[in-house]
Amino acid sequence: MTERLYYTDAHLREFDAAVTRVEPRDGRTAVFLDRTAFYPTSGGQPFDLGTIESARVIDVIDEDRDIAHIVDGAVPPGARVHGVIDWTRRFDHMQQHTGQHVLSAAFDRLFNARTVSFHLGAEASTIDLSRELTAQQLAQGEADANRIVWENHVVAIRYASAEEAAALPLRKESAREGTLRLIDIDGFDLSACGGTHVSRTGAIGVIALGGVERFKGGQRVEFFCGGRALKKWRAMRDALAGAVRVLSVLPDALPQAIEKLQAESRARQKAIASLQQDLAQFQAREFAADAEQIPAGRLVARAIDADANGLKSLASAITSAPGFIAVLASTSQPALVVVARSADVPVAANQVLSGLTAKFGGRGGGKPDLAQAGGLNADASAILAAARLLVTPGI
Repeated sequence: MTERLYYTDAHLREFDAAVTRVEPRDGRTAVFLDRTAFYPTSGGQPFDLGTIESARVIDVIDEDRDIAHIVDGAVPPGARVHGVIDWTRRFDHMQQHTGQHVLSAAFDRLFNARTVSFHLGAEASTIDLSRELTAQQLAQGEADANRIVWENHVVAIRYASAEEAAALPLRKESAREGTLRLIDIDGFDLSACGGTHVSRTGAIGVIALGGVERFKGGQRVEFFCGGRALKKWRAMRDALAGAVRVLSVLPDALPQAIEKLQAESRARQKAIASLQQDLAQFQAREFAADAEQIPAGRLVARAIDADANGLKSLASAITSAPGFIAVLASTSQPALVVVARSADVPVAANQVLSGLTAKFGGRGGGKPDLAQAGGLNADASAILAAARLLVTPGI
């Protein structure tokens, strides 16, 4: 059985232990110790990283009475070894996990919104609440949680039997049997938990809420504690400063400036679309005049410097008159292709397109009168030459 040193001292960064056994594990090595400070994945909190002698610890697995340390190096059986915890990662997890206890207790106390699950991610953490809260309630819970942080309450570890725990004001009933490990945030929260925590709430630093979304009839709330909150603030500060610099406005005027830019962009897009339509009509007349005569009608096969919408508009304009087949390929690579036909032409545009994608790759589809595809691995001249064969079989 492995003695779990992190249960009593989460601030322990180094320790000595004896190797009780070593096993191969999926191409890696699993090392078992008589005592460890490495925390295994459990209760929503990820495992610790670090080293055992010169071997890197890459995973830590709770196997009931024992803890398996998955390492990428050699550790001799029966040896006395020295373990070192990745303290930066451990302390980050301690800040987030203790912050979660405080935040969950705040929502529970203020609004009877119970935390049903917790996830500590690499960049952000989340709690899932049993019911939805308003923006004002979320802000109130955030403020109350930070009050507890700044009052610097003691975070103590207690132990109790299941019978003793049943008489205590636990925030959430524990399904575990036997002796329970309790995290006691003085005067604010008491919860059964096996995770690592700071010794006083002040070490959490700050608790800041992020995104909020509906989830399984309740609400998923993203939050950042301590160093993560600082990192998030720096990113937001730099993004805000960049936007202010580019738009040459004060921070408070950013929303109005962005709305103005969006309105101007929509107006420009509408004007561009109108001009493109006019240009397509002009080019359609020009291309139609030079169309090739084939048995099925008149073929316009052209390489055009345009995007998919431009090709489609031009092809539609050409085939608005009777008797035309249009095959237009972009000059860019991988190529875009649009095939269209007039209503009186017996050639199916989607069949021509299928022949082109079968030969040159790419993906697309459409109907007999209009089809388009992208990602063709050939230049426009090769695509148009193949299209001529497809619309004039037997040549």
